[in-house]
Amino acid sequence: MSPITLIAVLAVLSVVGFMIGRQRSLTTAGGSIRALHSVPSYYGFYVAVWVGLPALVLLFFWISAEGWLIDRMVLASLPDARTAVSEAEISLLLADIKNYATGNIVRQEAPPEIRDAAAAYNRLHGLSDIIVSVAALGVAVAAMVLAHRRIRPDLRARNVVERVVNAVLILCAALAIVTTFGIVLSLLFESARFFGMVPLLDFLFGLQWSPQRTFSVVDQDTGSVASDVFGAVPVFAGTLMITVIAMAVAVPIGLLSAIYMSEYADQRVRATAKPVLEILAGIPTVVYGFFAALTMAPFVRDLGQSVGLDTSAESALAAGFVMGIMIIPFVSSLSDDVINAVPQSLRDGSYALGATRAETIRQVLLPAALPGIVGSILLAVSRAIGETMIVVMAAGLAANLTGNPLESVTTVTVQIVTMLTGDQEFDSPKTLSAFALGLVLFVVTLMLNVIALRVVQKYREKYD
Repeated sequence: MSPITLIAVLAVLSVVGFMIGRQRSLTTAGGSIRALHSVPSYYGFYVAVWVGLPALVLLFFWISAEGWLIDRMVLASLPDARTAVSEAEISLLLADIKNYATGNIVRQEAPPEIRDAAAAYNRLHGLSDIIVSVAALGVAVAAMVLAHRRIRPDLRARNVVERVVNAVLILCAALAIVTTFGIVLSLLFESARFFGMVPLLDFLFGLQWSPQRTFSVVDQDTGSVASDVFGAVPVFAGTLMITVIAMAVAVPIGLLSAIYMSEYADQRVRATAKPVLEILAGIPTVVYGFFAALTMAPFVRDLGQSVGLDTSAESALAAGFVMGIMIIPFVSSLSDDVINAVPQSLRDGSYALGATRAETIRQVLLPAALPGIVGSILLAVSRAIGETMIVVMAAGLAANLTGNPLESVTTVTVQIVTMLTGDQEFDSPKTLSAFALGLVLFVVTLMLNVIALRVVQKYREKYD
């Protein structure tokens, strides 16, 4: 039984346990809900938790250890001459065995020991599936019987269920925090390796980005890299330019759209306009990329050439404009919700004092909704900084240090994808530069969030 099928069976057993537990609580109480400590549904959840949780924990630990155990057992079945090699060669050997076992044959004629190991691999996997299925189902059924017997009117089922839910919520929060720390640490460690090869100041203030020259400029004795290879200023300048263009399009249109839908449009117009506007957020970015490459970029090029400007076929203006269209819903939808959340009493009070609708929006509503509006703009900025496909298709890959939006530029995310595409050596400064770019981008984004919080704290209006 596959893990997915097993989880589905456990879910069905949990539903059955819920119904059994609920019915059992009513039976023990003689049909009187008042005699129960908790409502009947809590007794059902009590049994369902006992059925599903221990079996899922067992399945999780089994799946975590299964691969390692099977690999060790397969290697133990091979001749000593095959396993008395380096770790890299053992990894390649295991890959050959797994490919042969799954039908992805990497050789025309595999050696007999590989075929035997592949057969053992398949046999162990089948045996593992049987064992974990029997064990998980056995634990689930045993837990159902035990929980069913423990149900009585004075059982504090609600307390138990709420403690379990609280523990699950804490675990999820801890998992999110640990994941964040893991991301930061991975960036720090790999970036430290990169900065051991390339000086930090040369990376931050260098004016030329050409990682393709790495192999011709590495000093074999010292391991250092020429300082004119990994200057990241053109990459960050291109990111800033495209983001500014995108926000110059998205913020005015999005904010004005939100004000119109919230304060001027009637309910029928708002009910139609808002979903239509939010469709923009559901269009795949590759579709925006096609639009930018096939429509917007030629339009910008032809427009620039018609007025005598030297315009590149791929330009920051085309990519930024299309990206701004894409992120309009992030500003408009969130800002609309925030403005609508401002209490109606503030509007009424402003009108009572003689203010016009425009004055009320400018002097009352926008200051009150400032935190949410800033949050929507920050979300749009993060979306613009992290966009890759539109930039690749409309702005190109060239790391040009220029202030002309009609020229080709690149961004941090595009370069990260370029550095990590294909088979890469993680001891190469070219590959490690992707982590350095990611670390700087992370720090810049963190600084933007801190600045935004300070702005909100200084200018927001608080009402009792």
